[in-house]
Formats: sequence, structure tokens, C-alpha cells
Amino acid sequence: MTMQMILEHIAIVFAASLLAVLVGLPLGVAAYAAPRARGAILRVSDLLQTIPALALLGMIMVVAGAGKKTVIIGLMLYSLLPIVRNTCLGLLQVDPGVREAARGMGMTSFYRIARVELPLAFPAVFTGIRIAVVNAIGTAVFAAFVGGGGLGGVLNRGIRTQNLHLILLGTAALMAIALLLDFGMSLFERRLRARGGLRGRKKVVPIAVVLLLMLTILPSGLRSVSGEDTLVLYDGDYSETQIMHHMVKLLVEENTDLNVTIKDQMSQVNNYKALIGKNHSCDLMISYDGTLLTTFFHRDIADIPPDMGLYDYVNELGRAEQDVYLLGKLGFDNTYAIAMPADEAKRLGITTVSDLVPVAGDLVFGAEHEFFTQEGSMKYGPFTAFYGLQFKDSVSVDVSLKYAAIENGAFDVTEVYATDGLNRKAGLLVLDDDRAFFPEYNGALFVRGDLFDRFAAVAPNLREVLGKLEGQISNDDMVEMTYQVDVAGRSVDDVAAEFLRSRGLIP
Repeated sequence: MTMQMILEHIAIVFAASLLAVLVGLPLGVAAYAAPRARGAILRVSDLLQTIPALALLGMIMVVAGAGKKTVIIGLMLYSLLPIVRNTCLGLLQVDPGVREAARGMGMTSFYRIARVELPLAFPAVFTGIRIAVVNAIGTAVFAAFVGGGGLGGVLNRGIRTQNLHLILLGTAALMAIALLLDFGMSLFERRLRARGGLRGRKKVVPIAVVLLLMLTILPSGLRSVSGEDTLVLYDGDYSETQIMHHMVKLLVEENTDLNVTIKDQMSQVNNYKALIGKNHSCDLMISYDGTLLTTFFHRDIADIPPDMGLYDYVNELGRAEQDVYLLGKLGFDNTYAIAMPADEAKRLGITTVSDLVPVAGDLVFGAEHEFFTQEGSMKYGPFTAFYGLQFKDSVSVDVSLKYAAIENGAFDVTEVYATDGLNRKAGLLVLDDDRAFFPEYNGALFVRGDLFDRFAAVAPNLREVLGKLEGQISNDDMVEMTYQVDVAGRSVDDVAAEFLRSRGLIP
């Protein structure tokens, strides 16, 4: 966890909260001033709050693209409910006598609300703003899924690697931010009340302080780096992706005049969306031919022509559909694999997937939600049918909790990725896929078709430099590197640099 992550998190919350006030305050006033529209405005605000955060961010990303913009819009929509409701409620609770007196003085409705009723309703309005800001601090952790940065990545990694220290560190940082912002807003509210509320001239001082704080933090937290001499990548949500992207950074900056910027964490699917199209926000990513086939291009093994391999087929599809393609294979195959605790496997005499058939009725199978979907042939249903497996039960868990669940005995057999260092930490035996059900998932750098032309002037040797990684990384190499990051706690940069030096690729 770095100070930049903390600043990003605060900046996202500030920007979203400011927008929520600018939108929610007029909506709350409109709900108060127009009784016929009140129900509709409040119901829409309620409905926005019921949409799952990830679903809302996913829908926004389709339109706004990946990154902080999507997160800020999503948080703004999530923050509307307390602001709209408290504004409307505060105005409704203004003394009717005051309202009648203002009318008797000839004030228009707008002037009366702005100069009389809204200042009197200020405590209720500001309470709504405080609730919105504090809620946004927690909700902003989902920014990590769409490249929005902040502290979400710290918590995701801590949960996945069962690193209690990291989880507590991220949680403590969120709590500290919430307490500090709530204390600051409480102080701000007291100062305004002491100086005449919204109608006092001295109100300018506390407002100016808040605005100055926002203007100081927002640029550092929301900065965006790009340019003709900058290669842009996103950090992944797994150590394997992060290691490869940091290798690219070290290798390219050592051998070309390009600067390489690794932006916020992002999942594979969202990274792909950020890579394609005219308004792309990154230039390349690590991916896998099997992932491209099923997840990105929505094809299946049966769609591959008889005279063409998986790798060549997805490259043909990528060039034709989105002008993207894979560079040469890096050497490791991060395919699906079936695993179980090594001690239990030894007790039952299981070394292959076929060995599970006679004992499956006594075992529970567990995996992440995605493995149980109906998309593609490389999922739970087709897998169990192919091998004739009938497990006692099947359990789906969040991918971040899968290793903790099998270590705690929640299930007996699971699906893993072949090169994940956490397999070793959890004491799992990866079973031999003796009937070759799962296809290869060859790792390779996935690039835009215009990549080398765009950087030809600054880095004419870019293709050659990236090609130095091809065939260099075995499955054992990747298992060891992910183990060093996820279990031994070493930094991604150190592990990536150590490997490159071991191959003589950087000094």
C-alpha cells in the first residue's frame, strides 16, 4: 500500500461526492418543490442504491470506458440517495410559519427556497452529504475491478493470499480516511453554524479551506499519464499478470527510449475492453489463447478448424474482429487444472483426474462462480460429464476466497490455475489431466495492431525487445515467481527484475 493509492482513493471520493452534491441537491429541491414528481425522484434514487456496485460499474464502463471516470460516475449515482432524501426531508421540516412569512413578504418560490428554507434545512442536508461521503469511502474499493485505483487492490490481494496483515492494513486505512473526513465535515458544520450558517459572510473561510483541500488532492489522485513516448499498461488483479507487466516495463525502459506507465489494477475482461477500440486507454496486456477464445471472442474448442491450432485461430479472430493479436508464446501454460489437498490425495491414492471417479460420491467439489457458468465447454458441467464424475455436492465461492475455503475443509476438490503459486501454499496436489480435457492456455503478450507503428519513431526496436521474452518462462518459473509474491511477500518489481537478470535480459 502506497501513499499514491491513498490519495487516489480520497480523490475518487472527493470527485464523486462533489458531483453527487451538484446533482443531488437540485433533485432534492425539485422533489420538495414539485410534490407530483417527488415519488418518482425518490424511487429512482432508491433503485440506484439497489443495483450491485460491480454491475453498476460494468454498465457505466460500456459507455464511459475503463478507469477513474467510470468509478466516479458510479459512486456519484450511489451517493445520490442520502443527499436527495435528506434535502427533501429537511425542506419539508421547515416551520410552516416561516414559509408563510416569506410568502407574505412577496418572495418568489425560488428566492424563498434559496434564501430562507434551504439555510434552515442545512443541518439535515449536510447530514445527508456526510452519510454519502462515508459510504463512498467503502464502496470505492470496487474501483480496482475497472482500473479506477484506490485501496481496493490491497484488500483484494490480501483476501486472495489470506494475508491478514494486508487486509487489516487496507481496512485500517479506509477507517482512518472515513474518520478524518467525517471529523473534518463535522468541524466544517460547526464552523458554519457558529458563523451564521449559510447566510453568514464568514462562511467563505471554511468553504475555501475545503475547496483548497480538494484542489490539492484531486490532481495527484486523478492524474493520467500518456503521450507519444509512453507505453501504457494496466496492473492486473493477479500476481502473474502484475509480474509480466512489470517485466515489460523493466525490459522496454532498459532497451528503448519509451517510458512505461502501469496504471491501476484491472481484471482481464476489463483490460481487454480498455485495449480495443479507437478510445483505448492501454497498449498491451498479458493474456492467454484459451481466454481469448472463450471469454473475449465467445467461441469454443469445437469452433477451431481441424487444420488450425488454438493459438493461430484466436490470432486470426483477433486481427479480423478488433485488430489485436498475440505475440509469440512466453512458454508457460496457465490452463485449468484439478487439485486437492496432497495429504488427502495420498490417502486415497489419487494422482490423476480419472482416479477421482470411484470416490467422487464422497467428495465435495468447489470452485469460483465462473467455473460453474454455462458459457463454453471448459466448465464444471462438461468436465464432470466428460470424466463421468458424480460428486457428492458442488459449491461455488468467490475466487478470492477459494484457497481459504479448501484449506478450511469447505470442499475436497477444486479447480485451479496451473501456474498459481498459491497451489503450493495451500498444500494442493495438481492432478494429471490424463484424458486431456482442458486445452492449453498459453501465455503471450496481447497487443493492438497499430502498436509498433505508433511507437516506430521512439522505439523502432520495440517488437524485437518484447520478443526477448518469448519462450523464456516455464510453468515452474511462473509458479516460483507467483509464490514469491503471494506467499513470501516479495515485491512484484523485485521478482520480475530478478528473473530478467537470471536470463541476461537486463543488467
